Amino acid sequence: MVSEHDNRQAQKGVFLKGYNEMLRRIEPEKIICYNEPFPEMQGDIVFVDYELSSWKHMNDDPYVPSKYAKYICGKEPLPVGSNLIIKSGYVVNENNEYYNNIIQTGMGSAYGGQWKPAKSEDERFLGEPGEIKTSYDKKGNRIDTKIGEDGRATRERHYTDHNKPWAHTNPHDHNINWDSPKPGIPNFEKPHVNYPDGNVPEFKYFTEARYMSIVGTNSFEENRFKTISDFKDCMIRNGEVEFEWNEKNYSITHPDKISISEANKHDTEKLCRTADEVLEYKVGDVRLRDVITQVAVCSRTI
Repeated sequence: MVSEHDNRQAQKGVFLKGYNEMLRRIEPEKIICYNEPFPEMQGDIVFVDYELSSWKHMNDDPYVPSKYAKYICGKEPLPVGSNLIIKSGYVVNENNEYYNNIIQTGMGSAYGGQWKPAKSEDERFLGEPGEIKTSYDKKGNRIDTKIGEDGRATRERHYTDHNKPWAHTNPHDHNINWDSPKPGIPNFEKPHVNYPDGNVPEFKYFTEARYMSIVGTNSFEENRFKTISDFKDCMIRNGEVEFEWNEKNYSITHPDKISISEANKHDTEKLCRTADEVLEYKVGDVRLRDVITQVAVCSRTI
């Protein structure tokens, strides 16, 4: 693949355009990458050391595997502070057996190690311990995000019912974890917390919590789903989405199963078990799958 090395950085744009089109068309579950992945590459990437995987070493006696093999196969943990790029995946050992999801780092980009915000609104997930960060989506809905003792978000309050008053109160809360289903990145837990009796507790962490408003709001381009894999990742992590197609508004939330409906129309709701089922939902005369990269996304929590 194209890399930043050997003076091939100029080919990066062309490569990424083709790479993203591949994700959109064939929706691969795993991607084996022979070289250092670009940070912008999405998908579940298994890194393979290119040099030691080349034909030049096929007849070495004894054969010396990649120095990263012990980490790829999960025999040793990644060194502390390492920037080694290894993604979760299925790695075959010498007995032709699969190691399933042995090492999981990054998961949203090709960077290993600590997660980094990719979009303006994502900055709300990191901050000072005890801080409560306030942001607004493109529809003007307020979001308060509580930062835990490790500087990562632990809970979030949404001041909207996401156009689903039968399933969400305004406001409602979400717990956030960084372990499951995708380690190292923010995941919204199910179920969310409603307040049907109107008794909404104060949203604070420490006795003297500090408040800081975030100016940044995602642009439509930042919100847009670039690929079907991008959308599926959002669904796996229980992200909530509001989008517009042909002058109609739709909402996707996760009360238990994945719920998709036209805004404020309970009779249009479909409850789905998987992202693929959501993608079969008809928005007008077309499947969501066929237009998901074209819809105007007004709000997405992940």
